[in-house]
Amino acid sequence: MSVRLAEYRHGIRAGLGFGAAAGVVGLSFGVVAQPVMGSVAPIVMSVFVFAGSAQFGATAVLAAGGDAVTAIATGAMLNARFLAMGVAAAPALRGGPLRRALEGQAVVDASWALAARGDRGFDREALLGATLPQYPAWVLGTVVGVLLGGTIGNPADFGLDAIFPAFFLALLAAELDRPLVIPVVVLAGAIALAFTPILPAGLPVLLASTTALLGLWRR
Repeated sequence: MSVRLAEYRHGIRAGLGFGAAAGVVGLSFGVVAQPVMGSVAPIVMSVFVFAGSAQFGATAVLAAGGDAVTAIATGAMLNARFLAMGVAAAPALRGGPLRRALEGQAVVDASWALAARGDRGFDREALLGATLPQYPAWVLGTVVGVLLGGTIGNPADFGLDAIFPAFFLALLAAELDRPLVIPVVVLAGAIALAFTPILPAGLPVLLASTTALLGLWRR
């Protein structure tokens, strides 16, 4: 029991830094999303979705004038990676289907990477422990951002409109060393630029994302 608790504590300690970052990004999300969705929807989204890339992506589509269906499709596309991540982490989870599904909510990018043990699978306690500080920080950050969003004025006046591209560029930078990433990025950018003037907001991004299927050709 003491060993298991120590493993939880290790995950929590490691997750504190990620939690601080989640709070800052969540605040930014709340500020930018509030003028687009109102005060309630961004908080509800953070409580139930808890996925920065999906939330920023869906909000970006709505901010550009896209419809709700396209925004949802964009968020789902960005979250599709959790299918593979969940399958990889599943053997480490415990209990029946409901408990495993609940524990599976701890699978977020930083915690998943922290808990990975290569051929030895995943450290369940590290996974759960690392997510514990991140979730409340993300939700609380969103709440604070929403409260500020009503008084801060136009987010663009503070450069907060740059959060969307900066957030996704940061995600991209971490993947540049993988095979085929640069050709996929170039092709996706060309598709998005070509279709942005003629298609509704969000659809060019969805079309550009199909270039990721080049990874199947490599296999």
